Amino acid sequence: MIALVTGGSGYFGSRLVERLLARGYRCRVFDINDPGDRPADVGFERGDVRDLDAVRRATAGVDVVFNNVAQVPVAKDRELFQSVNVRGTEHVLRAAREAGVRKVVHTSSSAVYGAPAALPVTEDTPLAPAEAYGKAKADAEQLCLRYARKGLDVSIVRPRTILGHGRLGIFHLLFQWVSEGANVPVLGRGDNRYQFVHADDLADACALAAEHPGPGSFNIGAERYGTMRDLLETLVRHAGTGSRVKSVPMAPAVAAMRLTSALGLSPLGPYHALMYGRSMYFDTAKARAELGWAPRYSNDEMIVESYEWFRAHRHDAAGTAMSSHRSPVREGVLALVRRLL
Repeated sequence: MIALVTGGSGYFGSRLVERLLARGYRCRVFDINDPGDRPADVGFERGDVRDLDAVRRATAGVDVVFNNVAQVPVAKDRELFQSVNVRGTEHVLRAAREAGVRKVVHTSSSAVYGAPAALPVTEDTPLAPAEAYGKAKADAEQLCLRYARKGLDVSIVRPRTILGHGRLGIFHLLFQWVSEGANVPVLGRGDNRYQFVHADDLADACALAAEHPGPGSFNIGAERYGTMRDLLETLVRHAGTGSRVKSVPMAPAVAAMRLTSALGLSPLGPYHALMYGRSMYFDTAKARAELGWAPRYSNDEMIVESYEWFRAHRHDAAGTAMSSHRSPVREGVLALVRRLL
């Protein structure tokens, strides 16, 4: 079985390739970057999903396409969200249909739900994205549904926020602060229940979705999770560096996050301002029942693993051309926040 993994050089894409190889797949990566840690037996096609001909070349002869190319929230670029996340997805779907691909598994985002009025979120919860990234991911899902009606077998997998060894991006700042004994903020009391998902658990869900005949959508998240304060307290306790979790007033903090993000002074995007202080968690019963999927990692286990990977590899990614989730980010105005906590 030959699998094409678009975005296979990114954080989750690279983890997915490893899991697919373990399941007996032959893998091909389609990405604009080849960071150098790709297994020797994995093929590589350099290209941009905005280039339909490049996507067609990469798709030729494959059985399953795992679509993971995306501009993530830290990009904060509405045009990139549309050109990559929407038009790029359409190119992948079109090329897959033309090539007679058996299955497409599209990795979406919990951002398509915005800030839902009722929890837990299920696959029947209406999509209500509240910012540009979420809207683009919701538009991409609509394309998946359109191509499914044309006969293409497409499954949509929606993950909660992804953690696991190798995950940097915005978490790089959290881990850096904790490693140096700096305090970390939580909005209000931090009693919002917040669910994450380990990259390996998500990769298993994608692989199982590829083996599940017929279109469908599946929400994926950890089974064992608690509040945001619980998670951060676990991290600082494990690190033992003297960091403390400190509450900050929610309304002023959210307003400041939105303003500094809009001015380009902070690495945080609108989705971070929207959701950091809110509860967000999935009911994963459908994935369990239909895919036979079960998560292995708790929130606490994955944050500790991610932090320990950061400690062991904190200098590895410096100066390399990697995806947003595999690379450090700049503190910007958060350097001032760090000093004030």
